[in-house]
Amino acid sequence: MMNIFKRTGKMALGSRLRMLTAKFTDDASSIYNLYNIDMQPKWFPVFYVLSERDDVTITEIATEIGHSQPSVSRIIREMAAKGLVIEGKDSADGRRNVVQLSAAGKEIIDKIQHQYEDVNNAVEELSAQANYDLWKAIEEWEFLLEQKSLFQRVREQRKLRESSAVEIVTYEPQYQSAFRNLNVEWISTYFKMEEADYKSLDHPQAYILDRGGYILVALYKGEPVGVCALIKMDDPDYDFELAKMAVSPRAQGMNIGWKLSNAAIEKARLLGAKGLYLESNTILKPAISLYHKLGFKKVTGRSTPYERANIQMELRF
Repeated sequence: MMNIFKRTGKMALGSRLRMLTAKFTDDASSIYNLYNIDMQPKWFPVFYVLSERDDVTITEIATEIGHSQPSVSRIIREMAAKGLVIEGKDSADGRRNVVQLSAAGKEIIDKIQHQYEDVNNAVEELSAQANYDLWKAIEEWEFLLEQKSLFQRVREQRKLRESSAVEIVTYEPQYQSAFRNLNVEWISTYFKMEEADYKSLDHPQAYILDRGGYILVALYKGEPVGVCALIKMDDPDYDFELAKMAVSPRAQGMNIGWKLSNAAIEKARLLGAKGLYLESNTILKPAISLYHKLGFKKVTGRSTPYERANIQMELRF
């Protein structure tokens, strides 16, 4: 069985931990039998809390041991069926349902003390024979996973892998339909197409490229999945407007907007631009966040041909 873990490596971390947990659980059952204590391993956290406190609610137990309320409720029912716990109303507050150990449950408290001592000593012996402190490692991993779950970490790695396959290229006539379709899809999702959109999207050569502008295209495995443009401005403050940024919904989460924006900014720098200008809408929170990360600052007082634009930003070089 261990050979599979050598082949899979850390990808099978969960399976290996479950296997280790199963070993501990099997041994725990045998240990309870050794000391003639009628207890299931999964009951122990609940039993321990009740051995320290009387009249505890299921919610309080769940919070303390890190289980869900339904899970604790099932354990309480199982322990009640064995006659180890009793449920009732709080004597001080009749609205609260509380749980406490029964007389039979309380008898176990004294009976189990030698088991506690022997188990603790056995674990200490095992730990002394190991090269690594498993307890400290578990605490550290629990802390790290609270900061960022394994799911989040895998999602980030997927994003990095897919992002590395994205290539930014300069516009060619073969990308005209992609430039138009990606923008129409994006604009129509949130707003409505306007006259200024049709001019630049239907005639990018005449309205952008021939006037000194540039268009960049993001390719994923050769397919156009994102576009943006640097539109030449006749303005003393800005050389170009960063515009017509659109990413296919199928390619979201691959850092394409970041890659396109940085490529456009680098192009503007190489051309000796003094600054970039853009217009957007504050309902597009991810886009506004991206622009802030790129260094754009909010400006006011400029006219715009777009009804949808309610924020204007600049990046000074």
